Amino acid sequence: MIKNWKEQREKKCFLALEDGTVLHGYSVGAETDALGEVVFNTGMTGYQEILTDPSYHGQIVTMTYPEIGNTGMNSEDAEAARVFANGLIVHEMNEPQNWRSQVSLVECLRQNNTPALAGIDTRALTSKLRDGGTLKAFICASGNMNTEEAVEKARAWEGLDNQDYAKKVTCSEIFSWNTHAEADTTWGLGDENPVDPNFHIVAYDFGIKWNILRRLREQGLAITVVPAHTAADEVLKLKPDAVFLSNGPADPAPLDYAVRNIQALIGKIPMMGICLGHQLIGLALGGRTYRLKFGHHGCNHPVMDLQTGKVEITSQNHNFVVDAQSLSNGKVEVTHVNLNDQTMEGLRHRHEPVISMQYHPEAAPGPHDATYLFKQFKELITAA
Repeated sequence: MIKNWKEQREKKCFLALEDGTVLHGYSVGAETDALGEVVFNTGMTGYQEILTDPSYHGQIVTMTYPEIGNTGMNSEDAEAARVFANGLIVHEMNEPQNWRSQVSLVECLRQNNTPALAGIDTRALTSKLRDGGTLKAFICASGNMNTEEAVEKARAWEGLDNQDYAKKVTCSEIFSWNTHAEADTTWGLGDENPVDPNFHIVAYDFGIKWNILRRLREQGLAITVVPAHTAADEVLKLKPDAVFLSNGPADPAPLDYAVRNIQALIGKIPMMGICLGHQLIGLALGGRTYRLKFGHHGCNHPVMDLQTGKVEITSQNHNFVVDAQSLSNGKVEVTHVNLNDQTMEGLRHRHEPVISMQYHPEAAPGPHDATYLFKQFKELITAA
């Protein structure tokens, strides 16, 4: 337990929502304040991968599982070099009791200047978000603001709609994924010598996760990572065998430059997209995207593969989806569907070597049901 009993009793810190709701708690992270869009994640674990996923930039993550912190943090399981989530909300923060832990979650949050609150009724907060939809919010962990001012700040924040967050998280320059770097190994993956690469791909970084790069490398693909704004002709000059479009945060609509580049590449080279990359492919093929009421965030979303009839339990993090009806032009086949709300989770171009999926098959955090999709990408490249 985090034994700051006085703070726990006084609950001077709080989360202020744009609808005027204020939830009081106590600080278990950096003593700073932050704006963000509150979402809930239904994973029982995996908070390290969630917090370090660039796709969560701009969001304040509420964990629905009540006991968080037990496994601590380690250097192997991160999905990027730092915490990207704007904040964390939990019911109970625990000290780590795991042999792999190198630092507590509390200390990691403080090192990354990320606020977090415990003592919050996360069940009530989750119910509010499910009933009313995602809300803008202000975390006050400094104790230097009154609740009325915090609510007004939440209301005045521009939010994530029509905001280009990919430019905030993308790499600054082109680099090759180093197969001998520490980041190429994680629990149960990369301990053995990787397969010698027989294809070269270019990966657009809209907020790419390290385990996606690990999974691609596992398939024997040499990877060059390029910034989000890299022009299509610059990509082709690198002579790749295929192009990968990564996950990323916020709204795909403002990324018109990415859509133009994808349109210029379709028909010239095999392509795969995940999450934001999937949405951008949908836009490039003439489709539309729209915002979900409270998004898909968790490790337990059922998705049916319409080609096999199999159901996969998947890891997801997105607030926007591609409207399947907007792609009824004969070019696209829907390959996967979410069984909770029937939204599109995957597509395949009928005439070009292009596939994409809305969910995260890299299993970070798990489950591993959908990792076969990286093999499908390799087969797509081989057949081209």
